[in-house]
Amino acid sequence: MATKESIQNAYIDYVLTVGEQPKSVYIFAKQNEMAEEEFYNFFGSFNAIEQSIWTDMAAKTIAEIQTQEVWSGYTSREKALSFFYSFFEFAKSKRSFATYSANKINRGFATPTVWQGLKNEFEIFSTGILQDGIESGELTDRKFFADKYKDALWIQFVFVLNFWTNDMSAGFEKTDEAIEKGINVTFDLFQRSPIDNLLDYGKFLAKNGGIKEKMGF
Repeated sequence: MATKESIQNAYIDYVLTVGEQPKSVYIFAKQNEMAEEEFYNFFGSFNAIEQSIWTDMAAKTIAEIQTQEVWSGYTSREKALSFFYSFFEFAKSKRSFATYSANKINRGFATPTVWQGLKNEFEIFSTGILQDGIESGELTDRKFFADKYKDALWIQFVFVLNFWTNDMSAGFEKTDEAIEKGINVTFDLFQRSPIDNLLDYGKFLAKNGGIKEKMGF
């Protein structure tokens, strides 16, 4: 009896052995001793399988880190770091597939179809931790910009993902370094800065510009 996981594993084995997707669902199903309709009970296409693999990697990572006892005490920055480190640690078991899938994606501004589910999982997760950070005062609630924080995190994630697929360092230590530096720089931008103080001062002067006249200046 075919299952979602058995089809995913069979697909991964095929593309890593042959180097390309199967010619048809019929051939793939026959090779794996399942009826064609069993395949369609779970997936509508081979790209749908790839999408589900990426999505499951993110969902399993989030489920795992949120069950840790220390999770509730983490700052938003620490929660982001935990996700990034844990995702790529988990992804090591599927690195060959991840490299195969990522390398055949056409780069552009639009999110690739096979990453759409991954992005949805990531955005739900990042929106939650960023909102917690804003409510706690860890992050600055900038008008018009705070809603874009999750987009900045996604860009950072895609950068690290591409970096990781090309990382040849032992234990992928360079990827760990990229995560640490990237997340820290990104969250530094989310926090209050001297520019925010300058803008607040400018607003104050604009609202209270008449004070100097009343004081005789």
